[in-house]
Amino acid sequence: MSDPIADFQSRVLQGEVIEALRMVFDPEIPVNIYDLGLIYEVQVQEGNKVHVKMTLTSPACPVAGSLPGEVEEKVRSVEGVTDASVELVWEPPWDISMIPEPIRMDLGLW
Repeated sequence: MSDPIADFQSRVLQGEVIEALRMVFDPEIPVNIYDLGLIYEVQVQEGNKVHVKMTLTSPACPVAGSLPGEVEEKVRSVEGVTDASVELVWEPPWDISMIPEPIRMDLGLW
């Protein structure tokens, strides 16, 4: 049976991690990686370990070697996170439709 207090604390920590991820920007598109749709999952695991599944705009992205490490560092910096891991995934492939409509409109990508 799940502990409602622990579940609530996990959701709060997940929200704080998401806010931290909103401080990481894609170097080519002036949008943070969360709102850009590059973050597929933020999972708070037992002991406040956080696992992030993310992608890049393309496998040939010039920051493919550095952005996942930057994301991991940002997640680790959130108070309460005891450990962090980032998994780079390619399925589903990222496309422009993953950017929320209001942001696409602001960028003129409508």
